[in-house]
Amino acid sequence: MTKWVFTFGDGRAEGRAGDRNLLGGKGANLAEMCSLGLPVPPGFTITTEACNWFYANGRAYPDGLREEVSAALAHLAALTGRRFGDPERLLLVSVRSGARASMPGMMDTVLNLGLNDVTVEALAKESGDARFAYDSYRRFIQMYSDVVLGLDHEVFEEILGDRKAALGFEVDTELSADDWRGIVQLYKAKVEEELDRPFPQQPEEQLWGAIGAVFSSWMNHRAITYRRLHDIPESWGTAVNVQAMVFGNMGDSSATGVAFTRNPSTGERALYGEFLVNAQGEDVVAGIRTPQNITEAARIAAGSDRPSLEKLMPEAFAAFVSICGALEKHYRDMQDIEFTIERGKLWMLQTRSGKRTAKAALKIAVEMAAEGLIAREEAVTRIDPLSLDQLLHPTIDPKAKRDVIGVGLPASPGAATGEIVFSSDVAEDMKAQGRKVILVRVETSPEDIHGMHAAEGILTTRGGMTSHAAVVARGMGKPCVSGCGSLRVDYKTGTLIALGRTFSKGDIITIDGATGQVLAGATPMLQPELSGDFAAIMEWADGIRRMKVRANAETPADARMARSFGAEGIGLCRTEHMFFDGERIVAMREMILADTEADRRAALAKLLPMQRSDFVELFEIMAGLPVTIRLLDPPLHEFLPKTEEEVAEVAASLNVSAEKLRQRTEALHEFNPMLGHRGVRLAVSYPEIAEMQARAVFEAAVEAGKRTGAPVAPEIMVPLVGLVKELDFVRARIDAVAKAVMAESGATIDYIVGTMIELPRAAIMADVIAGSAEFFSFGTNDLTQTTFGISRDDAASFLETYRQRGVVEQDPFVSLDIEGVGELVKMASVKGRTARNGLKLGICGEHGGDPASIRFCETVGLDYVSCSPFRVPIARLAAAQASIRGK
Repeated sequence: MTKWVFTFGDGRAEGRAGDRNLLGGKGANLAEMCSLGLPVPPGFTITTEACNWFYANGRAYPDGLREEVSAALAHLAALTGRRFGDPERLLLVSVRSGARASMPGMMDTVLNLGLNDVTVEALAKESGDARFAYDSYRRFIQMYSDVVLGLDHEVFEEILGDRKAALGFEVDTELSADDWRGIVQLYKAKVEEELDRPFPQQPEEQLWGAIGAVFSSWMNHRAITYRRLHDIPESWGTAVNVQAMVFGNMGDSSATGVAFTRNPSTGERALYGEFLVNAQGEDVVAGIRTPQNITEAARIAAGSDRPSLEKLMPEAFAAFVSICGALEKHYRDMQDIEFTIERGKLWMLQTRSGKRTAKAALKIAVEMAAEGLIAREEAVTRIDPLSLDQLLHPTIDPKAKRDVIGVGLPASPGAATGEIVFSSDVAEDMKAQGRKVILVRVETSPEDIHGMHAAEGILTTRGGMTSHAAVVARGMGKPCVSGCGSLRVDYKTGTLIALGRTFSKGDIITIDGATGQVLAGATPMLQPELSGDFAAIMEWADGIRRMKVRANAETPADARMARSFGAEGIGLCRTEHMFFDGERIVAMREMILADTEADRRAALAKLLPMQRSDFVELFEIMAGLPVTIRLLDPPLHEFLPKTEEEVAEVAASLNVSAEKLRQRTEALHEFNPMLGHRGVRLAVSYPEIAEMQARAVFEAAVEAGKRTGAPVAPEIMVPLVGLVKELDFVRARIDAVAKAVMAESGATIDYIVGTMIELPRAAIMADVIAGSAEFFSFGTNDLTQTTFGISRDDAASFLETYRQRGVVEQDPFVSLDIEGVGELVKMASVKGRTARNGLKLGICGEHGGDPASIRFCETVGLDYVSCSPFRVPIARLAAAQASIRGK
């Protein structure tokens, strides 16, 4: 019989940390902390399996769940001496979500559940504090109405704001018990007015409403968006955690806070966090009040005049520091912890591995390895390869003039420039238009996740370092400045007022997530340097990985960048990219328009020295590392003008008639160029093109060898081969040119010739093709296109719909389709190496920089992956992690 509910409390728990798939991360860690003897409010967890059952059965609950929840409530009563719904021995609970993967702020929470018109008086009497009781009740009404009943919380914020203004108050803590009583009545009246029914008074009805709302929140818009951005499967579901309430809003000896055991932005080994006195948890993350620093050192560094937790509640602080150390040592990772202090008593509400910037992740991993908490191999696996993109964000040039219009908190590192937008929907629309924006909000909420993803950076006027904006921005690797209280945002007029200056939607600003500064206009940026902790992790990764990492590069700038990021050669030099500039495009067009082979060769002779000089520079930069040069791949019409105006201009420059140019363009027109006259087919039709390119390669190899004193061993790659006779035909020309250049120069050139595997037929016939090819490079961009029968350029119109409707989990052009395309790669690898022992295998499509695809490449036994220069660090780390997983 399926068990749906697991209890924890009083040092005992039915689950442990290893049960996160069943209990979710929050539930598993609550059970673990309880088993460790830490002060955890007792409670129970409804499993993720119940959530999946809920969705599979029309949002109904499984048989036996209600009985198990009743038994768990009875267990809770036995532990606490209190009973749910009993005014004489009042037990209130919180209801929180908890998926196996941390999804901060994406799903729903209800606090103070069990309060009603009767139990609020009981709470007031027991606590001796009517103000606390009615403050808790109004919070419950607001939260429950929003989460369960669907009445937006802004409705209640407006009521509260109006009452504070009428009373002349600035902050909530100024309101008395009678003030809160009046607000509760206004809240209840609003619920009945809007929903045509009174606010529910039965605690059991409240509980099941909250449980259903948490399950339902797994499929809300913001959770779906977050899962898509972080590759979290829908099938995981969420657990529901029900816990006895502890109160941080029970007067000045109570508090609530959030802390990290190390700095999540920098990785510094120091307690980092914030708290609020006389508050509940949502006050800290919502940014409604500006929080205080936990440690005295952080307070001094921030220049705050409000006391730290260390000074205000030294005993609770000391206990908290001790627990933080124990949790970090137990989990062997930086922890993100939520806590409440109720009248001096410390309670732990949550621990989880803390989200961190890439910079912090590197520092924490390196230092924990040095401390002996983890091994170097584990340190390498602790870094998300894709997060290294964060390190490539620009920073503001120290020499740049700064027109500072505001200073907030440096919530997420990096700098960004863009147009001001005040709405997440507008941010997304402008991103789709190719415009860069800064999302400016009073505060962000989970509903803003799509706008935050679209923006270059985020700026808020409220909230602290652990606010929603800060946590989500760090996870996304977006620069963020939060809590910039000197700025005023007016959504109605679409303006930002700063130091007496008014900025409107579309105006350019820059934010500096390292200093918290907001600057007017665009500011010069510097590219980052990768060293220190990054260098240590990369060195460890390089010592672990089996596969080599090359770069796709054809310009000297790209080649140098690739080398600076640790590329071990060039895996794809797309020679066609060298023909589009200045004199080169003129000579290329002359060649295309030529009527005879002699005329084509004359035009190609003009291209030869240009192509040769390009290759010399690449060979010199790579300094003996392998360079794979792909012969001309795209169809010739791509080099010809498109519009009538361009036709007239080009015709005049080439001294030919516009009509001749038009006729040639029409003759080269293809209905499906992707499958047309391109790649090896051009080399068969016009072997003189391949001969010119081969000569440029070989002459450059000789010249670069002389200059550097080191031999150059070029790899010439013939694209789009489907028939071995195609490769044989072109290879014969390449070999003949090589023989001629060696005779002319007196030098020996150690070269190899191979092909790209881009067609299903090539994969099927790989054993035959390997008889003529000395290496295979899988061009997975085209192999994906030809396997699926999908044009990559047109697929965006429907692939996202496919993903949303569960037809595909991921875009196959982003992450390799292992079942289909991957099977062809595996087949070709096995067949190729069976026919030619030691056949060199690599991948040079965009998948070469995708960690999931790299893991697959390791299982197949490829020798290298090749990716864009900025993805090289990602590929190096992903290749090391793939090696570790393969052991």
